[in-house]
Amino acid sequence: MRNNLRINGERLSRRLAQLATKGPIDGGGVSRLALTSTDKDGRDLVVGWMKELGLAVSIDAIGNVVGIRAGQEDGPPVMAGSHIDTVVTGGRYDGNLGVLAGLEVMETLNDAGIVTKRPLAVAFFTNEEGSRFQPDMLGSLVFVGGLPLDRALETKAIDGARLGDELTRIGYAGPAPVGHPSVHAYVELHVEQGPVLEAEGFTIGAVEGVQGISWTEFTIGGQSNHAGTTPMRLRHDAGYVAAEITAFARRLAREIGGNQVATVGALTLAPNLVNVVADKAVLTVDLRNTDEARLQEAEKRLFAFAEETAKAEGVSLDRRTLARFEPVAFAPDMVGRVEAIARDFGLPVKRLPSGAGHDAQMLARICPACMIFVPSVKGISHNVAEYTAPDDLTAGADVLLRLLLELAE
Repeated sequence: MRNNLRINGERLSRRLAQLATKGPIDGGGVSRLALTSTDKDGRDLVVGWMKELGLAVSIDAIGNVVGIRAGQEDGPPVMAGSHIDTVVTGGRYDGNLGVLAGLEVMETLNDAGIVTKRPLAVAFFTNEEGSRFQPDMLGSLVFVGGLPLDRALETKAIDGARLGDELTRIGYAGPAPVGHPSVHAYVELHVEQGPVLEAEGFTIGAVEGVQGISWTEFTIGGQSNHAGTTPMRLRHDAGYVAAEITAFARRLAREIGGNQVATVGALTLAPNLVNVVADKAVLTVDLRNTDEARLQEAEKRLFAFAEETAKAEGVSLDRRTLARFEPVAFAPDMVGRVEAIARDFGLPVKRLPSGAGHDAQMLARICPACMIFVPSVKGISHNVAEYTAPDDLTAGADVLLRLLLELAE
């Protein structure tokens, strides 16, 4: 009976649509930044669903929420989860699918009257996106003990708010402790956020690991001067140095090759006037690679180039690490089970790495973990046009259901 069990795809899609009403924006997308009032609305909705399904809900000191379904025996639960915070112009699937598919698994088991041997859990973690507070995956990092709670609570948002104050304001500064979780295994269902599965005709991605991530902020101090009267040889142009770093990041990724990527995602100039040489520039560089040695090579070359260019232009250069995570390999036996289950269901499956960071890479520090991907149409994500077909959502949730059942027995 258990091998024939399937989730209710219509119910899953309905919950995704309901959650998308919390922080809706034009185009069908969602803006639900971590610990804002709209995040509270989304949290309240999901917690309500957890309680309706009979889950025992706990909230920890960084605002992570875990709903536990009792098993025949006590012990560490098999956990599914992800996040429900979004970027400013987000879609309705990123993160949300992993949480709501976990709830759908719970409801499916309730309907079938099945009690697993081990407890099952569904979790959503605070500030996965890193859009309002940095670093990203902050909640799951604190959950596993990788970031001290007191330091996390002092983190300032892009709008100046203190994280601890915002947790209290929205009512999610919980009593549960952090740093020493007990989890038997963790599985995260997620939209791919890339074009590979759709382009190659696969329904399921068996994710082998997550790329290492290096985020660096450069602050360049130059000299403001007249754009028409200052000879080029006498300039100390912060904007020029920022542009050189930006162009070099692209060249660097191409030269290293493989899975190396580089992105300048934020750049500001001051005084930001058309006829004035910039005296200040602040930019971020996002480097990622599945190979730690190559990621370190990219960092070394980027930092050296930035320092040489700044020196040649006669400007100051400061750099600050915003986030740094090594590549993570998921549990090989769990990756293999995802692949085997998909094939048993007759679903085309491909092994691949994740180019984005996920809470699963933090949970992998303390328990066996893996991820399941389903296709993103045209590879679009962090965008209101983000879309995954209902049949693919259902297929991914069915694989999640089977894997959770196996792990819980």
